[in-house]
Amino acid sequence: MPYPQNFETAKEVEAIVRNNGAVPATIAILEGLPCVGLSTEELERLAKLGSKAQKTARRDIAHVVATRGNGATTVSATMFFASMVGIPVFVTGGIGGVHRHGEHTMDISSDLTELGRTPVAVISAGIKSILDIPRTLEKLMEFVLLLIRRMSFRLFSLKPVAPRCLVVLIAQKIVLDVNMKLKLGSGLVIGVPIPREHAASGRVIESAIQSALREAREKNITGNAETPFLLARVNELTGGLSLASSILSL
Repeated sequence: MPYPQNFETAKEVEAIVRNNGAVPATIAILEGLPCVGLSTEELERLAKLGSKAQKTARRDIAHVVATRGNGATTVSATMFFASMVGIPVFVTGGIGGVHRHGEHTMDISSDLTELGRTPVAVISAGIKSILDIPRTLEKLMEFVLLLIRRMSFRLFSLKPVAPRCLVVLIAQKIVLDVNMKLKLGSGLVIGVPIPREHAASGRVIESAIQSALREAREKNITGNAETPFLLARVNELTGGLSLASSILSL
C-alpha cells in the first residue's frame, strides 16, 4: 500500500480499535528493535519507508534484528511477537497461503505454519485473491480452526444477519477462550469478508491477476518479491480498485 494511504489506513484502523474499547499495538521492527505498539511518528516513518522496509516473516526476524534493519512484519512474524507479549488477537487484511501453481513451485506462505503453532487469533478479510484459494483453505484446515462470520472466504460479498452475527461472535469468543485454556498451541482464523458494496468485481480482479502472474513469470519474479509485485501490479491494472477494496477490508 503506497504512502500516504498506508499511513491514513493504519491510523484509521487504530482509531476503530480504540473506539471499541481496546488498545491498538501496531507491530514492526525499527532499526533492529522489535516494536509492539508504535507512536504516530513511528507509524508515519514506517509508512514512508514503504517497500524499503524488509518484508519480514518469522524466519527473517533474526536477520533484520541483527543487522538493525527495518521490518514490516507479515502475519507469521506479527503472530510471533503478539504471542511473546500476551496479545491473543490481531487484525490484518488478507492472509498468505498457497501460491498459484504452488503444487509445482512449493511456494507456500509461512503464515499457514505459524497459525498451526502460535496461539493467536487472526481476524482477516480472507485469503489474498492472488493466491490459490481452494488449496490454501485445504492446507489451512490441517492446522487451524476457521471461524467465518459470513458465508465463505471465496465469496467476499454476503452480509450477516444481525442476530446470527451476534451468536457467531459469542461462539468465537468461547472458542478463543477454550483454545487458550487448553494450551492447544495453535491459532484461529476469524474470517470477516468485506460487504458486497465495497468488493471489487471478481472478473476484473481475476483478469488483472492473470496478467500480473504472466508478467511475474516473464520477469522471473519469485519468492518474497512475488506477492508485493503482484499486489502492486493488480492495483495498477484495475485502476486502484484492488487497493480501495484492500483498505475497506481492514
